[in-house]
Amino acid sequence: MSGLKLRGVRKSFGSVEVIKGVDLDIASKEFVVFVGPSGCGKSTLLRMIAGLEAITGGELHIGDELMNDVDPSKRGIAMVFQTYALYPHMTVRENMGFALRFAKVPKDEIKRQVDEAARILELGPLMDRRPKELSGGQRQRVAIGRAIVRHPEVFLFDEPLSNLDAELRVHMRIEIARLHKELKTTIIYVTHDQVEAMTLADKIVVLRDGVVEQVGTPLQLYDNPDNLFVAGFIGSPKMNFLKGIMENGAVRLPDYENRIVPTGVRAADGTPVTVGIRPEHFKEGGSAALPLTVDIVEHLGGETYAYARHGNGDLLTLATGNDRAVGSGDSYEAKFDPASMLIFDAGGLRIR
Repeated sequence: MSGLKLRGVRKSFGSVEVIKGVDLDIASKEFVVFVGPSGCGKSTLLRMIAGLEAITGGELHIGDELMNDVDPSKRGIAMVFQTYALYPHMTVRENMGFALRFAKVPKDEIKRQVDEAARILELGPLMDRRPKELSGGQRQRVAIGRAIVRHPEVFLFDEPLSNLDAELRVHMRIEIARLHKELKTTIIYVTHDQVEAMTLADKIVVLRDGVVEQVGTPLQLYDNPDNLFVAGFIGSPKMNFLKGIMENGAVRLPDYENRIVPTGVRAADGTPVTVGIRPEHFKEGGSAALPLTVDIVEHLGGETYAYARHGNGDLLTLATGNDRAVGSGDSYEAKFDPASMLIFDAGGLRIR
C-alpha cells in the first residue's frame, strides 16, 4: 500500500487562493480525516489528490511517484462521493462490476472480485436489487463496494455519510472502521462532523481557510490543541471560553466576580487571555468554581447538559453527569479542576 506526501501544495481559482501551501505526510495504511468548517478547502484538497482538480503549485507524491500531472485513472485511487452515483437501471452486482467490465477484466475475475467485496460489506442478499430498492445506507455500501473491487492503493471519501439519518450514520461509521481494519489500506476521509473524525481517524488534519491548523491523533487534538480554533472545533459539545487577565501566575476572571484561579502557565501580569474549559471538566470536588444561574437543562438519559450564565454574560455549557436535580433558574456553583483549563493569548495561540 502507498503513503502520500504533499509539499507546499497550493490551489488558486483565478486570483482566489483556496489552498495555501499544505505540507502533509500520510503513512501507508493510515486512516486520515480532513476536518474544518464549510469553505476551509478540505474537499478541494481531496479532489487535488484524486486528480479532479489541477494543482496550482507544490508537489503531490503517492508512494514514490510524483502525481501532479498523472491522469486520475492512473493514480491508484478510488473515490466515494457524498452522492451515491449508482446507475439506476443496473443491479447491485452490475453497479459494482461496471468499472471492471469497462476495463475488460475477464468475467470470472469480475465475479470473484465482486463477490469478495459483497462479502466484506455484507451485501450478499442484495446483489440482484436495483438502487431504488435499497435504503440510503445500503446504497452507500454499494458505492463503497464499487471502489473496493478496483483494489486501489488509496481510498478517498468525500463526506460519504452526510445524506444519511443519524442512526444510519452511526452504523456506517462502524462499517467504515471495520472496512479499514479488514482491507488494511490507506484512507483519506473528508467530513465537517468532528464526531466522525474523532471516532474514525488515526490522524486528524484540521483545516481553516486553506491552511493546516494542526495535525495529530484525535486525543492529541482534544487534550493539547495548539490554538483557540482547534480547541473550539474539536470536542462536542464545544469548549467554553472565558475572558481572563493574568495576575501573579493566576488568572483573574472579571466576568465572574473577579475570581482568581491558579494556573501553571506563565505570562506577564495584566496580559489578557482566553480561558478554555470543556463542558465535561465541570465536576464536583473541583477546587475552583464559577457562580452561575442555570438557564436551560437538557436531560439525555445518561447525561445532563446545563446551559448557564453569570448575570448577562455568555452562556456556558456544563456536562453534569446524571444529575437530574439541576433545574432552570437554579443558582449553581460550577466546580472544576484548574489543571483542566487551557490558556490562550490575545492572538489565539496556546500558552503552555
